[in-house]
Amino acid sequence: QVQLEESGGGLVQPGGSLRLSCAMTGIISNEYVLGWYRQAPGNKRESVASISSGGSTDYALSVAGRFTISRENKKNTLDLQMDNLKPEDTAVYYCHVYDFASSYWGQGTQVTVSS
Repeated sequence: QVQLEESGGGLVQPGGSLRLSCAMTGIISNEYVLGWYRQAPGNKRESVASISSGGSTDYALSVAGRFTISRENKKNTLDLQMDNLKPEDTAVYYCHVYDFASSYWGQGTQVTVSS
């Protein structure tokens, strides 16, 4: 069974950086899409960035050029490097795996951007 556990959230000032990491276990499919989503209070959950099993990446327009998604195969983690953070990036960030049969979510990690 796929299990996901996020870490790395916290409080950061505007313009600062954070790196989120998602420890992934139980993925056996060779075809999948890994992604980061976020949900701010009162808002719907939205896609932030994704990476396919083939290595293709996709970013929301609001984070393109500031965020970088990557998979660390040796550690079996999915990372999200977030630079030049803005107050509007404040949200709970979720790790997601879709293996074309099922969808899996982590429990989320809070990111707060505030001075």
